[in-house]
Amino acid sequence: MSDETQQNTQPQFSMEKIYVKDLSLEVPHSPKIFLERANPQIDVQLHTQTYLVEADVHEVVVMTTVTAKVEEKVMFLIEAKQAGIFRMSNMSAEDLEQVLAVLCPNILFPYLREVVSDVAIRGGFAPVLLNPINFDMIYQQQKRQLNAASTATAH
Repeated sequence: MSDETQQNTQPQFSMEKIYVKDLSLEVPHSPKIFLERANPQIDVQLHTQTYLVEADVHEVVVMTTVTAKVEEKVMFLIEAKQAGIFRMSNMSAEDLEQVLAVLCPNILFPYLREVVSDVAIRGGFAPVLLNPINFDMIYQQQKRQLNAASTATAH
């Protein structure tokens, strides 16, 4: 096998672009909410999505909704979508699935974390530091749940 042929069959991965796809900050009870002295309860929801843009090109989006409340009042709400365009070729379907579910979100998450913290500060609040996420563990759990569900359906 020539070097060129071997090169063409090796798995390829590259980042084309990393960008903020969507971003919003809501402070529904301003300005009075800034007079609150209690520490807010922070709720963080995180999701990922993948889209096929064209052959071998995928967009991966890691999105979060961060809600800070004092008692029942929403102090602030941040919604952010951090996205990336990734070029991948010569991968098995299983490897591609894992790269899209684990590697790409791992690349994007630090950017999302910085955006959320920066927006909170610019909104007049303390920084929000998102805890690290183990995307590999989430992927493995989802695979197990899908396998269990398909096994249960097959019986």
